This record gives sequence, C-alpha cells and structure tokens, in this order.
Amino acid sequence: MPMSQSEVHARNFLMHRGALMDLYAQLPDDQGTFSAWEGGMTFVGQADHLSGSSERFMGMISGETPAGPPTPVAPSADLQAARERLATTTERAAAVMRSLSNEDLHRRVTAFGGREMPIAALLDALIGHEAHHKGQLWVMARMVGVKPPMFVKMG
Repeated sequence: MPMSQSEVHARNFLMHRGALMDLYAQLPDDQGTFSAWEGGMTFVGQADHLSGSSERFMGMISGETPAGPPTPVAPSADLQAARERLATTTERAAAVMRSLSNEDLHRRVTAFGGREMPIAALLDALIGHEAHHKGQLWVMARMVGVKPPMFVKMG
C-alpha cells in the first residue's frame, strides 16, 4: 500500500530529525555551550531553536498566525535538557504531520511575513530549515572531535 503524502512528509522530517538526535546523543555533555563563532548559536541554542521552530510550524498548520519574530522560550539548562526538548517536539511534530489529510496538505495557511502557502509547502520549508541547521551542527560536531552520523537516518 502506498504511503500517504502526510506520512511521506513525516518520514522525511524524521529522517533529518532522527540523524540530528543521533548526533546529539554523541555530543559530550560538557560541549553544550560550544559555538563555532562568537555570537553564534551553541549546541544547546541550536537544539532549542529547532525545537521551537518545529513547534511554531505546527502552530501555523493549526491556524496560528505568526506575529513577528518567535517569542523566546526559556533556554534548556544543559545538553540533556535540550535533547529531551528535541525528543518531545519531534514526536509532536511527527504526530501532527501524520494526522494531515491530502486536503489538509493543499489548505493554505498564513506563514511568515503574512505570506499564504499550502501546508505541504510549509512542511517542505520546515524540512529545509532542519537540513540547513544540521549542516552547521555537523561542522560544529567535527570542531569538538565528534564524527557525525550519516546526514539522514534511514529506516
């Protein structure tokens, strides 16, 4: 039986997020505050950013209109807390994605800057956003002596 389009989006998201979580499992706990450049996001900051972004995207899917820049959430206390936040938001985002019908995927919602777009395009943007930050994190991991896993998690 062919996979539904919502399941394809969820699978693609989880391929990226799963690899990201595998990387975070490898990071030494004392490296949570590492940043590749002055003023750049740390490992904890990147995890919190990706967790918050997936929550924000899921909010847009449910009809919330983003009002300007994201409201900052309390940062994770450490790398373990950031890992836990990633795990929680991963499950929530995947569940929302799987629940979408084909009609939902074509429904237009208000996204960033007041732009309307189909939910399917919003999901594609979320996955592209994940991949962008994962590239940064793969480089950062190598800078602290961690060999990252495969860029996407297969199966």
